Amino acid sequence: MKIQTIIGHDGKPAFVVIPYANYVEQYARAGDLIPHGVVRRVLADDVPPVRAWREHLGLTQADVAARLDISQPAYAQQENSIRLCKSSRERIAAALGIAVAQLDI
Repeated sequence: MKIQTIIGHDGKPAFVVIPYANYVEQYARAGDLIPHGVVRRVLADDVPPVRAWREHLGLTQADVAARLDISQPAYAQQENSIRLCKSSRERIAAALGIAVAQLDI
């Protein structure tokens, strides 16, 4: 693999450029990355991470509630909660098909 290092103004390495195929391979293995659209919704639009992920995945509240085997209103309350308990975070992450750490934005 040919890697290019770009030196900054201070003479220290600032960036590394890798072949695109290697980037794609590493990205596929990194299951804890957060898509830009999710980050933007959370930071710019002040949307809870759970909601941003649900919308990014194209799911409705009813879809996720069904996966959790709870009512849609119960899920809506969890989705808008500022602090979810550990078990709820784990269940919701599993229902969305993401890692729990991906809810930490």
